Amino acid sequence: MSRIAARFEKLKSEGRKGFIPFLTAGDPELDISLAIALRLAERADVIELGVPFSDPMADGPVIQRSSQRAVDNGTSLKDVIRLASQIRQRSDVPVVLFSYYNPVLSFGLEDFFHAAADAGVDGIILTDVIDEEALTISLELAAFGIDLISLVSPTTTDERLTNICQHARGFIYAVSRNGTTGQQETSSVSAATLVKRVRPRTDLPVAVGFGISTREQITDVWEFADAAVVGSAIVAEIERAPNRSDVISRVDSLLEGLLPGVAKTGAEN
Repeated sequence: MSRIAARFEKLKSEGRKGFIPFLTAGDPELDISLAIALRLAERADVIELGVPFSDPMADGPVIQRSSQRAVDNGTSLKDVIRLASQIRQRSDVPVVLFSYYNPVLSFGLEDFFHAAADAGVDGIILTDVIDEEALTISLELAAFGIDLISLVSPTTTDERLTNICQHARGFIYAVSRNGTTGQQETSSVSAATLVKRVRPRTDLPVAVGFGISTREQITDVWEFADAAVVGSAIVAEIERAPNRSDVISRVDSLLEGLLPGVAKTGAEN
């Protein structure tokens, strides 16, 4: 059983729902990203590592800026894979890379598969691959023990949703609303409707992301989904830190507000 499957099985057996934080690797620096990731791992059920890209079209301004900062710092896909390996050496939390297809193609598919597997990466989200490419990549990744996580949105047709769910692995990532990532005032009702559409088509867990940024929104998502993904709120807190020494404390404070009372279970001593 994969680490992703095992984590969701554990959540189910304990009657709990999952927390999946996102951070952009290399923002503000790779060593700080490692420290943040390890702190997140104390509370996270899965960690998403964003791969910096110069043209992140699916992302809102907060994550766009973080991606640009990481690109300006020279952070490459190779660096992100190394970061994943460093997390794996310290924690058993599942690690998922969140990337556009171009960095992976530039790296070389076969080289990427081997490197990600060697680093202990558990899953990949490729935001901009078409269905035919995704199926081929998913099968190839499966041979390396890595899940290609599928994205679905409120505008995904029933036919396409069925096709995606039939070939999905790990968990289904349900985009809470149309448009780019970013914080929003309330969780969209369309997210609950989308999860209801997904359920009859797969036994995989369903995580909801894009715009989840408050304790109330997480609680709302947990009513109908298996996990909540929080990205822009964390990235914005990193951006707001007046200096790099304050980043960890700001992330800690944010987590306390988002997830009060959640046991620290992910990281190893």
